[in-house]
Amino acid sequence: MFIQTEATPNPATLKFLPGRTVLSHGTLDMRDAASAAQSPLAERLFGIDGVSGVFLGSDFIAITKSQGEWQQLKPAILGAVMEHFMSNAPILRDAAAAATGDASDEFFEAKDSDTVATIKELIETRVRPAVANDGGDITFRGFKEGVVYLDMKGACAGCPSSTATLRHGIQNLLRHYIPDVVEVRPMS
Repeated sequence: MFIQTEATPNPATLKFLPGRTVLSHGTLDMRDAASAAQSPLAERLFGIDGVSGVFLGSDFIAITKSQGEWQQLKPAILGAVMEHFMSNAPILRDAAAAATGDASDEFFEAKDSDTVATIKELIETRVRPAVANDGGDITFRGFKEGVVYLDMKGACAGCPSSTATLRHGIQNLLRHYIPDVVEVRPMS
């Protein structure tokens, strides 16, 4: 098994590509060892000293470090990922698919439903694929008074360039297609 690695815009996050499907549906962002209980792979990765975040995507695993250098962490992470896939253990502890964002957590007024549908389509078709290339994910959370609220996950969470991505990339894209959009903000 050959696992490739790619840098992300976030220097604290590295993307690992095992060459096979990681999650067949959605994404899963775990920011601490307690949340990793739902994934045997994430538990194994959080067992490595210095790992502070694990993000599972469709065909990649983005690892965020809290300390140490990648030269020291990378061999242990590669070993853990390889052991997990070679053991044929499940990625998730139960058969439930990873969450892509619970629609019941979304907020917007009914009169804005057409605008929200357009926002979601633009995020799904133009933003999420680009963000996934950088080891993260972004999901719609709400729309209120011209402000679009987004949830940034994986390498995007805490990335130094995430503000620029939101302000200059996503905000400009949405404002171009949807005049009602005034601003884009991350959910904190």
